[in-house]
Parts: sequence; structure tokens; C-alpha cells
Amino acid sequence: MSEQVTGAQSLIKSLEAAGVTDVFGIPGGAILPAYDPLMDSSIRHILVRHEQGAGHAAQGYAAATGRVGVCMATSGPGATNLVTPLADAHMDSVPLVAVTGQVGASMIGTDAFQEADIRGITMPITKHNFLVTDPAEIPQKVAEAFHIASTGRPGPVLVDVAKSALQAMTDYRWPTELQLPGYRPVTKPHAKQIREAARLALEARRPVLYVGGGVIRARAHRELRVLAELTGMPVVTTLMARGAFPDSHPQHLGMPGMHGTVAAVAALQKSDLIISLGARFDDRVTGNLDSFAPGAKVVHADIDPAEIGKNRHADVPIVGDCREVISDLVVALTAESDAGTTGDYEQWVQFLAGVKQKYALGYDLPTDGSLSPQYVIERLGSIAGPEAIYTSGVGQHQMWAAQFIGYEHPNTWLNSGGLGTMGYSVPAAMGAKVGMPDTTVWSIDGDGCFQMTNQELATCAIEGIPIKVAIINNESLGMVRQWQTLFYNERYSNTNLQRHGGPVRIPDFVKLADAYGCVGLSCEAPGDVDATIEKAMEINDVPVVVDFRVHRDAMVWPMVAAGTSNDDIKYARDLAPDFDEDDL
Repeated sequence: MSEQVTGAQSLIKSLEAAGVTDVFGIPGGAILPAYDPLMDSSIRHILVRHEQGAGHAAQGYAAATGRVGVCMATSGPGATNLVTPLADAHMDSVPLVAVTGQVGASMIGTDAFQEADIRGITMPITKHNFLVTDPAEIPQKVAEAFHIASTGRPGPVLVDVAKSALQAMTDYRWPTELQLPGYRPVTKPHAKQIREAARLALEARRPVLYVGGGVIRARAHRELRVLAELTGMPVVTTLMARGAFPDSHPQHLGMPGMHGTVAAVAALQKSDLIISLGARFDDRVTGNLDSFAPGAKVVHADIDPAEIGKNRHADVPIVGDCREVISDLVVALTAESDAGTTGDYEQWVQFLAGVKQKYALGYDLPTDGSLSPQYVIERLGSIAGPEAIYTSGVGQHQMWAAQFIGYEHPNTWLNSGGLGTMGYSVPAAMGAKVGMPDTTVWSIDGDGCFQMTNQELATCAIEGIPIKVAIINNESLGMVRQWQTLFYNERYSNTNLQRHGGPVRIPDFVKLADAYGCVGLSCEAPGDVDATIEKAMEINDVPVVVDFRVHRDAMVWPMVAAGTSNDDIKYARDLAPDFDEDDL
């Protein structure tokens, strides 16, 4: 059954048919025809202040809900402003569909007003993309875009629609089948590889479950817990996997990598078997690859075959969805256990428990009585609790939020992991709150990150999206300053965000929040932290911004310097861990 409509009407009908309830976007010339039928649609359109905000909001929405996030922009600069969120979603496997307007089909390639080859520009940073010039193709391409974005390894898909296609008349017909030759993601792991992985797991004496963001995207946290408790193996969760395994669980050693816990880094380095689940052996986890986990065999399970063996040779490669891989491993190991065969990891577990206890995460309070950023974040996590959603920008505050908040559930920690995008936090929090309106959403941001996308507070205030923002304000680009302290002889080139010696802070974040229709609060005394957070928690009808004025010279520890071996980890400045490997 088909009906005659404009291409623009067909586009909006197609989005509705794909199950879209919320879109983040800004209208403009080439996409304008689509905004007219959008006015009569059941879809809620959230008018952002910058297309980058639309993209990050769609990411936050997707990461918090598990559904596909949708953003919309016009041609030229509207579309190019989506490049950063598309690249970000590509790196972090976030299901996203971006709909962009394009100049009329007859004008493509003429350098027409607001023309940009957004399909060519985004080809390396999307899972797939389409240029639609025939209005009859709109429903089919939209259906395919949502299928591609949400299946296999999730990712962003761009649908670029020519203005001429939006204005033309066409038959609307939602497709009953997809035409995607060659796109057949493998979700079911090969039984032989599962058996081989189980064999290695039982032979190993020092195994570790290395858990990546793929476990969260696959919604495999319950299966992971079953596997961990069945085997007793220690678990490490990467920056993208925080919440996939409860922080409170005794088998959890924390986050590995550059700013990971000493116990998690030691677990990987000293292991004889790494079972990698939905992780990609990123450089921030491995440090210098040549010296990473020298004695370990590797079982590498991932939905994306391109990731397996990309950075580290896999002794047992397993292509498949993490949920199915873990479920099959549980079945195989349960059968072995029933037959009387179990792994012997007791000495290993005791060794790592000792390391975890001796080198627990901690921080020094400033000697001048000023506010510790780690303390602020620790108290925020304690008061808001593990049911809240936390988003972060990128830098020191991101690492402290990953370290000092206890994550018990998946999809409660949203950050820009692979691309490391400053400015991600506020719009991502906005998107998360739209998707999960009954959940408290805190954006933990640095004063540098916050100034990149804080205009979305206007969107939040006008659209009734009451997020909460904690600005960890050290008046600096903190992580860059930390590197300058450690590696550049304290030469602080262009990391001071305030006027040298100036008494007035620019901007005044409390006044800025007020100007945006939000509630602005500030805190600079340790004794006021709890009361300030509790006051922010009580305000649920408008956005709240808290300016936490923290000590400038706090540093993120532990740390593995870029390009060095994980063996060179320092848990405080000039202090390396010293544990007795004879215990192994």
C-alpha cells in the first residue's frame, strides 16, 4: 500500500516507521522542506544551539538507552559541524543516524551555496553512508541506515538527502525487506573456538577477563557476571566498560591502562591468559605494545573481525556478539565443571587481592585547605548514587570520574573514549536526560570542556531538560597542564584559562548559568561540598550548574606515561609500585 507524498513527508514518515521518538537538530536551507512535516509529526524535535551539540546529544541518548540516536542538520556547515560527533560515535561504537540536507541534485558538484561533499568527508568515520537523490529511495535508505547502525558493531550512519528529492512527489512505501548484499554480521561464535577458549581458561594459572565497551553495547553484563562468578577470574573494565561489572564486586580490579589501577595493570601485565571481551587493545590500555603482557596467550572475542589481531596477536580469535560468546563460554565451562574440571587460580587471585589492597586508589588533599577535585567527584558519586547517569568531558576530570565514582550498572557512565572529544559532556547529558527522563543525569565537566558546548544549556532550559552540571574548575586545561608539569619542565604554555594575575574570573559561571535560565551555584570550601551537591539534587525543574573551584595542581595518578611500558606505572609522582612476584 503506498500513498503520494513529498519526499520530505516520506522522510519524516520513514523516521516514524523506524521507531524514532526524539531528534536533535537545527533547520537550514537544504533540510528545510523536511521541517514542515516535522511540525505535524509525533517525533519530538529538540532545537539545539550548534550541530555538534545535536550529534553529541544523539550519542548520549543512544548510549543511555541502547536505542539509535538521531540528529539532523542542513547542508554545508550544518553537516560539517556533525563531523566530530560522527567520528566520536565511530570510535566508540555508538548507534547513530545523521540526516543531512544536500543541495538540489542538479547543483551537486557546482560549488553551490552551502554545498559540501559530506558523504565523501564522512566516509572514513561512518559505518556506512548514503546520498539520496531519488525520492522513491528515501524509505529504503532510512530503513537500511537504522539496521546498519544498530546491528553488528554499532556505529554512525549518514543519510544525505538532496533538497530536490525532498521537494519532489513520490510514493511512500515502507520496505518489507532490506537489500544489503554483503552485510551479514556474524553474531554466533564458532563452537570450535569456544571449546579452545575454554581449554585455555582451564589450563591457565593467571587468567584475566579484559572487558571492553562491546560488553555494554551487547547488553551482556548479566552474562559477564555469571562467567566471572563461575570461574572466579579477576575482571578489569576499560574506560568504555565502566559499569559492565559492578565496582563493588570482590573480583573487580578496576580500570586498566594509562590511568588505571595498579591491580588492573598488574593483572594484565603478569597474566598468562587474557580473555578479551569486546575490547580492542587500545594504546591507552596496552602502553608500549612490545612490552604488554609478555607472558599471556590471548582469547580475543569481538563482533568486528577487523579488530581481532589488529594490535595484538590472538591465539584464539572469536568473531561474535559478546552476549552469545560469553553465554557459550559459560555453557562450555559449566559442562567441564560438572565433569570435575575447574581452573586453579587461587594463588593468582590472592596475589592480585594483595596488590589491590596495597595500592588502592587514593589522593592527597591540598595542604592549603583548598578544594580537592577528587574529593568533589567522590562525594558527587556517593550522594547521587549508582542509579544516576554520569557524563564527562575529556581530561583530568574524566579520569577522576572514572576512578572515584562507583559504577554498579551499565549505561550509567558516558564519555568520549576513543576520540577524546572536549565538549562532549553537556550535550551528551542533555541527550541522556531526554532518553531517560526519570533518571538523574550529572554532567561532570572541566572548565575548558564546558566552554566548548555550554550553549546547549539554553536548549536544556527552554526544552525542559533538567540536567545537572558539575564544573571541576581549576582555571586550566588540566590534563595538558599535568603533562607540562611532568614532561615540559613546568613550562605552562597556553594552558591557563584565566587572565594572568587577574582577580576576576572570566566567565563567571554562576552568572552564565543564570543568564541561560539555569540555577547557578558555586563552592570552594571542602566543608560546603555535600550541602552544595544536595541542594543541586533537590532542584529538578530546571538545569543546575555548580562551579566547583578546585585546587589547580591536583594530578591524575596512577599514570603510565605515553609510549612507555605498563611495567613503568607510577601510583604517585616518583613512586612506582613494589610487589613481591614470588607470590605468583
